[in-house]
Amino acid sequence: MEAGGLPLELWRMILAYLPLPDLGRCSLVCRAWRELILSLDRTRWRQLYLGCAECRHPNWPNQPDVEPESWREAFKQHCLASKTWTKNAAILETSACFSLFRRRRTRRTLSVGPGHEFHSLGSALAMSSLFDRILLFPGLHEEQGEIILKVPVEIVGHGKLGEVALLASIDQQCSTTRLCNLVFMPAWFSPFMFKTTSGHVQFDNCNFENGHIQVHGPGTCQVKFCSFKNTHVFLHNVPLCVLENCEFVGSENNSVTVEGHPSSENNWAYTHLLGLIRSSPGMLPTEDSDSLMSLDLESRDQAWSPRTCGIVVEGSQSPSSPATGSPRAGSQEAEVGSNGERVARTPDSSDGGLSPSGEDEDEDQLTYRLSYQVQGPRPVLGGPFLGPPLPGACIQLPSCLVLNSLRQELQKDREAMALASSVQGCLVRKCLFRDGKGGVFVCSYGRARMEGNIFRNLTYAVRCIHHSKIIMLRNHIHHCRASGIFLRLEGGGLIAGNDICHNAEAGVDIRKKSNPLILCNQIHHGLRSGIVVLGNGKGIIRNNQIFSNKEAGIYILYHGNPVVSRNHIFKGHAAGIAVSESGRGLITENVIRENQWGGVDVRRGGVPILRSNLICFGYSDGVVVGDEGKGLLEGNTIYANKGCGVWMMASSLPHVTRNHVSYNGLYGVAVFSQKEGSGEFPGGHGAQENFSEDGDAVLWETELEKDDPLRRPITIALVESNSVNHNGASGLYIQSTEALHIVTNVIHANRVRGITVAQSSQLTRVANNSISCNRQSGVKIEAQCKVELRGNGIYDNRGHGIITKGDSTVMENDIIGNRGSGLQLLPTSDTKVIKNRIHSSRASGITVQGHAKALVQENTIFQGKASKTISQQSSSSQECAIQNNRVLVFKKSDTWRLVNPPARPHLENSLRGPSAAHGGQKVTAMATRITAHVEGGYHSKRSIFCTIL
Repeated sequence: MEAGGLPLELWRMILAYLPLPDLGRCSLVCRAWRELILSLDRTRWRQLYLGCAECRHPNWPNQPDVEPESWREAFKQHCLASKTWTKNAAILETSACFSLFRRRRTRRTLSVGPGHEFHSLGSALAMSSLFDRILLFPGLHEEQGEIILKVPVEIVGHGKLGEVALLASIDQQCSTTRLCNLVFMPAWFSPFMFKTTSGHVQFDNCNFENGHIQVHGPGTCQVKFCSFKNTHVFLHNVPLCVLENCEFVGSENNSVTVEGHPSSENNWAYTHLLGLIRSSPGMLPTEDSDSLMSLDLESRDQAWSPRTCGIVVEGSQSPSSPATGSPRAGSQEAEVGSNGERVARTPDSSDGGLSPSGEDEDEDQLTYRLSYQVQGPRPVLGGPFLGPPLPGACIQLPSCLVLNSLRQELQKDREAMALASSVQGCLVRKCLFRDGKGGVFVCSYGRARMEGNIFRNLTYAVRCIHHSKIIMLRNHIHHCRASGIFLRLEGGGLIAGNDICHNAEAGVDIRKKSNPLILCNQIHHGLRSGIVVLGNGKGIIRNNQIFSNKEAGIYILYHGNPVVSRNHIFKGHAAGIAVSESGRGLITENVIRENQWGGVDVRRGGVPILRSNLICFGYSDGVVVGDEGKGLLEGNTIYANKGCGVWMMASSLPHVTRNHVSYNGLYGVAVFSQKEGSGEFPGGHGAQENFSEDGDAVLWETELEKDDPLRRPITIALVESNSVNHNGASGLYIQSTEALHIVTNVIHANRVRGITVAQSSQLTRVANNSISCNRQSGVKIEAQCKVELRGNGIYDNRGHGIITKGDSTVMENDIIGNRGSGLQLLPTSDTKVIKNRIHSSRASGITVQGHAKALVQENTIFQGKASKTISQQSSSSQECAIQNNRVLVFKKSDTWRLVNPPARPHLENSLRGPSAAHGGQKVTAMATRITAHVEGGYHSKRSIFCTIL
């Protein structure tokens, strides 16, 4: 800009005095002038906006202290919105040009008030023409009869808001009208302040007190910068209604009721309103509006597969065994056995400190060892969940478990994007609902969209019932005296990006076949649960942060059946997820951490599917399957909880399969018959919960569904194909009067025993497991317990391989490399020991103490350091029958072959549950040729382990 050579600051001062029309003309001169006009946003455009008596601050009532991004854009949006009521070009049966000409040339201003042209609004309306402006001067205007609007007019209060009060009941029968800058109060003869059935009404900068507003479809309305005090807005079958920047205070019932499906018959204003909505900013969430973490959620294809014992081979290798290759260069070899075979020794260890070999072992002891290597099982998740938790360290989640932003979720889900983009029925935007009973009530096939609102200090914020649909985006719902959002009777829609907190009941309550999509919300600090699903309620609950609630983060009961996926549920004062009273649900890929009572609590008929979740750092047990709880626990990582990894009751018949249970403070998996207080939910978790409302029965009608292929019934509790390692007590602890099957698990490096059977009045079957490197014995069986051990590999435990006092059958196991005896039979035991391969480098292969009853036959026993392979202490030959056993004594230059069967555990004839046949997740037979060489010069600091595939 070169005129006069004036600085830009002086040009801005000059242009700041121009009225609005002149500013528009100047912006059309050239590009430089346009940029200069736009630079006046914080000065002249702000002054023009705030000087308009028909509007309030653009962020009123929610954020009146926050400046808009552009005052010019806000002023433009206001001007466009204020002219919507005049856009009915078909009001006259003439051409559009003549219609516009008529509005401009013949529009009059009629003054109403003492000393003016008209004394009442009714008399002014009787003399008005199309699009006349009726100006009400300050004072109280009371109409004694109902006012009927028959021609389009504009009724405006003169002066500041609050100086003009209108006590009237207005019935609009014309196509359009506008009311501005007025205080409405109901007339003495009717509670309705305004109603229309077919036309369009526009309210700007008005106050409504103690009455009702009613709009019936195909009528439409546009309301902006209005206050409603104890006023009810009733919208019936409206195709489109806009409530924007409004305040609703002190309602005795619902502030806004949206009833009925939007009318298929649209009036003239529908298209203009829709265009105005879509042109306004904030229709869809932006990256800046997302408060959740945003990293892509990767698929997890590292599904755990059960491992069997593999040994480095000399010849060919089976396709499913690991590519271990030939012995490493420099490995030591020695000759063993009477028949001869050479086993390659691996000089290093995958878990040092738990091997029987250690600093205190001398070369003579190592002479009597077989050489093998233990490799820890691969968990579902890698990264920090491979090793022990570090005290005080921050939790570093892998990228596959970081939450997506709302925009990322919508881009991935076309159905959710379509819902978020749709506008139908009522649009409530940037409004404040406070200090009353109800916010928005949507019923009888109604449709409503709520965006950027605040609901506070209400009985409830939103109710959606009877086939209605709601879309809720970026609302703040807090301090409600009941639930924040309530869906019932097949309600649905999209609830996304909201902040829902400090509510007295559930943040979101879903019941009676409602089926919403709940996406990317923060639901926290509730006085009860975060989300409750009951009474055949459904829903998709995905990618939410649910934290610091006093009861369960998600509570599923009374046949509730949601899909709960990829949520972060943490720091709750009770369970992360609770499933009870015949609740169901698919719970998958969630991060459930740091909850006070159990990551997941299942009891009282709950039957969920719990799959591929990370349940970690809880202050109690990871998963609790209590009295009458059922369900499938599959593929979860249960890590570093202070209690047990999984606590369950065998009578509940849970199916626990393919989980990685590690570094928990107590047992990895604990199986009990009952638990003290198991009938109650700890911490007020649900024992006093009352979910009935409006006189409804608490027990809901069961929804009839087809058999779910994911829930295959089992008749015996099954612990199958899990990795249980590095837990603070025994890997598995059983104290139960019910039958139990423990099949194809890896139980490794636990701080006490691998498996402890403290009580088992019915048969506990332990088959095809790998039990290795535990700090005490591999398996301990107490008195009067019935246990069958078959096809297990029990390796390298620091105590005995098996200790038994009970009634047990030990058949076809490999019990090798344990510090104590391979098998110790104590008094009161009654044991059958058949077809096992047993070796202990330090002690006897089998030790029989006291009056133990035993049948020991057809076993292969390798001689260790002890002179006796079978040691009997005060047991008579009648009580202990030892026959047809094969003893192998080490001799130099001898080789032997292990061909039938391969190294255990293996799966050819194992007991298999429903999930045991997953393709690509089981390993087949092992390589059959093994070579061995033992030499005294092996380094004493190296641990020797069994390989687990």
